[in-house]
Amino acid sequence: MSNVRIVTDSACDLPAEVADKMGIEIVPLSIRFGEDEFIDREQLNVAEFWNRCVNMATLPETAAPAPGQFESVYRRLAAEGTTGIVVVSLSGQLSATIQSAELAARSLTDDDNLKLDIRIVDSRSVSMGIGTIAIACARAAADGQPLDAVEALAYELSDQTRVFAALDTLDNLKKGGRIGGAKAFLATALSIKPIIDVTGGVVAEAGKQRTRSKALKHLVERFRSYHGRVENLAVLHADCSAVDVFVEMLRPYYDGDILIGEIGPVIGTHGGRGTIGVAFHETT
Repeated sequence: MSNVRIVTDSACDLPAEVADKMGIEIVPLSIRFGEDEFIDREQLNVAEFWNRCVNMATLPETAAPAPGQFESVYRRLAAEGTTGIVVVSLSGQLSATIQSAELAARSLTDDDNLKLDIRIVDSRSVSMGIGTIAIACARAAADGQPLDAVEALAYELSDQTRVFAALDTLDNLKKGGRIGGAKAFLATALSIKPIIDVTGGVVAEAGKQRTRSKALKHLVERFRSYHGRVENLAVLHADCSAVDVFVEMLRPYYDGDILIGEIGPVIGTHGGRGTIGVAFHETT
């Protein structure tokens, strides 16, 4: 294992087996349903999350990890012989997670017994946008790249990461108070599927399509416009039955492996069940 390690948070939506294989450490956020609070993926899996959402009139709340959660990971990695860490965090525009990572790093600066250099990078992304950056950085570290180079790669990829997706339901936007009930009802009746785009660390509306099939075709056509300039493609989905069909629609336009990540509670809270999209790095 390299002496440079990658740490990220559970908003990355990386499959656990991929994170384990790559030696990527994931610090979990928390999900709160009323008075009940759960540690993401540890105390609440994705299926349980969606089952709870069905019966809730309001959205669950998400909370950033405490600085102590990051500190315990930093200390454990140091004890394993790690000398450098690159943290790839959920967009700082959307969560205080990066602040917790920074506070934890600062708390270790006075520990003379700890020889650990921690670099923290805002992914300015969500879901597999974060995950693809973490994977690329873990590969670089495993190839023996020094800490400075791995950090530089994380910053470079944060500029090159593209994420766009189609929502399947407006329920979560309605529960979150972002749209009114009448508008949500009308949109549902008309089968309107909003398209969202992650740009500069924020999630923005990028149009709408009528019906799920048109939304998928729109995503594929938009992806196709990047043809020849794509690396590290991933598909992200929130318990979406169309994921296999969508992957096959993308294959003619991408020669590499397509990683599939299931959207978890942190991002799923806002996007809703059935959301599907892509994350990738645009090359120049």
